[in-house]
Amino acid sequence: MSAKAITEATGKDILNRHLNQHGAGAANCRFATVNAETDWSKLSADQPWLLTTPLVVKPDQLIKRRGKLGLIGVKKNFEEVKQWIGERINKDQKIGNAVGKLRNFIIEPFIAHTEAEEMYVCIYSHRSADTILFYHQGGVDIGDVDAKAVKLEVKVDSTLSLADVKTTLLKAITDASKKERIAKFIYGLYATFADLYFTYLEINPLVVTADNLYILDLAAKLDSTADFICRPRWGEIVYPPPFGRDAYPEEAYIADLDAKSGASLKLTILNRNGRIWTMVAGGGASVIYSDTICDLGGASELANYGEYSGAPSEQQTYEYAKTILNLMTSSPKHPDGKVLITGGGIANFTNVAATFQGIITALREFQPKLVEHNVSIFVRRAGPNYQEGLRRMRDFGSTLGIPLHVFGPETHMTAICGMALGKRPIPQVASVEFSTANFLLPGGQQAQADLKEANEAAGLGAADESDGSATNNHQQGQSNGANSSFNRKFFSNTTKAIVWGMQQRAVQSMLDFDFICRRDEPSVVAMVYPFTGDHKQKYYWGHKEILIPVYKKMSDAIHKHKEVDVMVNFASLRSAYDSTLEVLEFPQIRTVAIIAEGIPENMTRKLIVEANKKGVAIIGPATVGGVKPGCFKIGNTGGMLDNILHSKLYRPGSVAYVSRSGGMSNELNNIISKATDGVIEGIAIGGDRYPGSTFMDHILRYQADPETKLLVLLGEVGGTEEYDVCAAIKDGRITKPLVAWCIGTCASMFTSEVQFGHAGSCANSDRETATAKNKALREAGAYVPDSFDTLGELIHHVYGELVKTGRIVPREEVPPPTVPMDYSWARELGLIRKPASFMTSICDERGQELIYAGMPISEVLNKDVGIGGVISLLWFQRCLPPYVCKFFEMCLMVTADHGPAVSGAHNTIVCARAGKDLVSSVVSGLLTIGDRFGGALDGSARQFSEAYDTNLHPMEFVNKMRKEGKLILGIGHRVKSINNPDVRVKIIKEFVLENFPQCPLLKYALEVEKITTNKKPNLILNVDGVIATAFVDMLRNSGSFTSEEAQEYINVGAINSLFVLGRSIGFIGHYMDQKRLKQGLYRHPWDDISYVIPEQYN
Repeated sequence: MSAKAITEATGKDILNRHLNQHGAGAANCRFATVNAETDWSKLSADQPWLLTTPLVVKPDQLIKRRGKLGLIGVKKNFEEVKQWIGERINKDQKIGNAVGKLRNFIIEPFIAHTEAEEMYVCIYSHRSADTILFYHQGGVDIGDVDAKAVKLEVKVDSTLSLADVKTTLLKAITDASKKERIAKFIYGLYATFADLYFTYLEINPLVVTADNLYILDLAAKLDSTADFICRPRWGEIVYPPPFGRDAYPEEAYIADLDAKSGASLKLTILNRNGRIWTMVAGGGASVIYSDTICDLGGASELANYGEYSGAPSEQQTYEYAKTILNLMTSSPKHPDGKVLITGGGIANFTNVAATFQGIITALREFQPKLVEHNVSIFVRRAGPNYQEGLRRMRDFGSTLGIPLHVFGPETHMTAICGMALGKRPIPQVASVEFSTANFLLPGGQQAQADLKEANEAAGLGAADESDGSATNNHQQGQSNGANSSFNRKFFSNTTKAIVWGMQQRAVQSMLDFDFICRRDEPSVVAMVYPFTGDHKQKYYWGHKEILIPVYKKMSDAIHKHKEVDVMVNFASLRSAYDSTLEVLEFPQIRTVAIIAEGIPENMTRKLIVEANKKGVAIIGPATVGGVKPGCFKIGNTGGMLDNILHSKLYRPGSVAYVSRSGGMSNELNNIISKATDGVIEGIAIGGDRYPGSTFMDHILRYQADPETKLLVLLGEVGGTEEYDVCAAIKDGRITKPLVAWCIGTCASMFTSEVQFGHAGSCANSDRETATAKNKALREAGAYVPDSFDTLGELIHHVYGELVKTGRIVPREEVPPPTVPMDYSWARELGLIRKPASFMTSICDERGQELIYAGMPISEVLNKDVGIGGVISLLWFQRCLPPYVCKFFEMCLMVTADHGPAVSGAHNTIVCARAGKDLVSSVVSGLLTIGDRFGGALDGSARQFSEAYDTNLHPMEFVNKMRKEGKLILGIGHRVKSINNPDVRVKIIKEFVLENFPQCPLLKYALEVEKITTNKKPNLILNVDGVIATAFVDMLRNSGSFTSEEAQEYINVGAINSLFVLGRSIGFIGHYMDQKRLKQGLYRHPWDDISYVIPEQYN
């Protein structure tokens, strides 16, 4: 929901900080908030006015008409307020049908005034304007304010003036000075309302005394989608639940997941002890499932409302499912057992198999508790990769130990509700439709052309040729009126579009649709993406690869593609407004589809005004788009190719529909294809409160289209647009048969307000309820089913009547066109297999959390394994003992640097002084590591290991190496000697001897050192030698490796890795040191070079 109610304290805090910046001249609202944790002595110390002022106290929990309900304490002292709250806090209170506990209170100073000084002010926003209501009498007895108050409408594209306020609103105020003060207040209040994205702001009463204006009682709503704009000015906002429904930590957890995800995750707990739990995919579908459960008598047992949609990841779905299952199995057992309804419509782009895998993981985790609570599970889903998802669910169900019934698109969407509640028999074997598509073989594109010619000859080709040039009736700067943009066909089989955003999957989906509709050319001719330079992207047209240009600037795309008249805007909620405004400046664009959800309402309303001025039609925001079978589709509409073929969207039918929900539009495609000859056009106008186009805009288009014979409307709770449809039926503007249903009938059965999945699906009056709208539509003459469950049957009945009367003549069905199968889709379905290009066994970044060798990164940090522990996980795929991790860290410390003179550091310094970057400089140093510098660890380990393993006495080993003329790697030092030992060696040696369970190779090397130092005192065991031999001892004797694994790590050069990693630290230090010292280009001095040039040229 975008318009969310805030507490009175939050509203007054915002007004305190911003209202008088607009010259309102109001007194600051003094208040204190109280809950069960409040320390009264600290509260009175922090706000001493509480002890010296008469007080007013009231609950602050979104309760209307508190005065009428006796929930206001007036003119009390501090102790009396404490007593008043104490008598009510955490006590049950019934308000209407809702029962809840009073937990939060607000205390304010009592303002002495007369009734004549009380006034009423309210501002609320709607589609085309903001309405200001004013009445010169306020207070609890104001009565029917809509009938009494004076109204002033401020159009979206206009501004408010003081003169408007005075002449329109304040006629009843005769005192000139008082009128001026009130006018300035209302002017400032409206400026604050608009500037801070309020959607509703009511003050009753506003007290106007001789010397000040006081806001006594306030109710407000904010547009929560404007958080990214207003948070610095709002502060941190906590939106309270409606009275009668407590805020649960699980709801907060899902809300947090939702905020961090591009998907949509919603959860409202209705009845913690309920028997019927739902886990539904899709905003519209989630409402319909709740409707059906309530229609079947399950309202009192319905435990939750929620949705997961927008392609959540497997991990996100797992977290969502786990939360539902935890709630379900932590509440008391039910004598009849519990049911979990895992439903959804036909997804447009969500990978059903991936989301189901997350659900299966959660079910497996909770399997014992599900058995204990006698849970039955009913699943119905379809969409991308649903066949694999349903297969996995069926296979898992056979091992779960509880009933798990699985259905696909062959079953009506809500049929599982009746099954779950025992109202409908459960089919023993579902009539599963296994067909996914007809696949195009190489060389089939010519066959496509032949089939197209044959169909056109039979009159079965794609309908709707272009209705004229892109600029017809659309001159730049000319205002054609609000409806001119809809007096035309939107799409034809020659429609060309630009896509804003790097949405490769959606673009390919549009091209595949074009291809199976047998279009001559792709509908997408260009893309706009301002974050890269101009380039081209590769896509498929059938089996052929084509290039589509991507432009950095919209103007370039428009000017180079004059045939374009549609833009599909995938910009984010932050960018959609500006990018749409930009495209409205180009007269050739006639239709814009805005996909993003969560665009602030003020921005959407401004876009609607600008589009109407320019004669441009807007579809969205918060939509999947629309489809014109045989011609054009927007983005991901219609889902994958198998669903497009299954729903016969490759050719036109006779039925046109309009829906708010994008997910439900796909379900309508399915229902209509089964009940009739198919869809001729379908539009999802979007779930926001103010969609760019309305139901009537599209229904009147369909009414004017002679090819459209039957209309379908899927409305919902909230708003009043359906009443415009009723009026049009009554006055004859709509004459074609209309089948209509408004979802959200369950809302009236809940004891507290529930915000459904779409921002606009919340009734603010009885007239906005789904039940009232269904009744009105039926009375106006529309065909209205008893429930969504029977919608398909009613559509089939009306269609049958039209066929009987000859108004529809069914065409002979064309064979489904062959289509190319996308590689990734084929792999998902298990139809092909391909060896992976890479294999990895140490790290997995695909889930919700990064995993190192099976250990989540959170556990890595929480267990404080250190860098040694990370090395053990990423290098050795296991958690090694703490002494090993400590050994690794010591090695890194002692090898980190050995001064600037060694070759690696020298190279790094020279590169840094030559102006090279960090990576280049460090790499130049690392490239010097080898047998002569640093890289002796592996060689040393091999030499000592071979000698020890062949039982050579240390003296025999030394003599053998001397005879072969080989140096003993790990023995010898330029500076250090037996008399001047290397402290680094001493520290590591002592640690290993003390902590390693066994260290035979190190002891062997120390025996070798005794022999070599007798010959020359500097032939000591050096850092390379002590690390190498200790490393081998660790591999062989820590108990963590087999002998084969230990030898393999020695052979692959793993031991040298410690030196490479450690010395990288030092090289980086030298690079930063040279940059910090601002050293210039290095040139080696001549006197340090011995020039040995031949005396004469030969």
